[in-house]
Amino acid sequence: MSEQPWIDRIVGDRMAVDREFTERVNRSRFSSQQWGLIMTATEFEIRDPADPERAQLVANTEKLPQIMPELERIDAQVQAAGGAGGASGGGSSGGVLDSIKGALGLGGGGANDEDRQAAEALVAEYADRLQQRLEEQGKWASTCEAAS
Repeated sequence: MSEQPWIDRIVGDRMAVDREFTERVNRSRFSSQQWGLIMTATEFEIRDPADPERAQLVANTEKLPQIMPELERIDAQVQAAGGAGGASGGGSSGGVLDSIKGALGLGGGGANDEDRQAAEALVAEYADRLQQRLEEQGKWASTCEAAS
């Protein structure tokens, strides 16, 4: 069971949104494997859960910087195999050295910052869609109640 019991209540809704969101992920710069990693590093929170009218489902993406080197590694593997570019789109020239610098918080960012921003935007879009589904299914108020 998760630290946030309300998360366990919406598992079915998350699965439904995951299915619906697959096409959106396919149009993004991320592969499905990268998207899975991004979602693993993302935690969802409800702001102002005491008031379902004002409450908002938001994605906490503070752990994304920790996985950015892994996203680049996945992208490099896909490119080495002759596949389409993913997260970096071939824009990174330093490879392993850039990944190490990024993991240590060194270097100028570049593709890593762009990837992080793109991941944050996509996750925010996912959170909006999930909240919309919960509202449409009449589950938003009870989800907020469980979160408060």
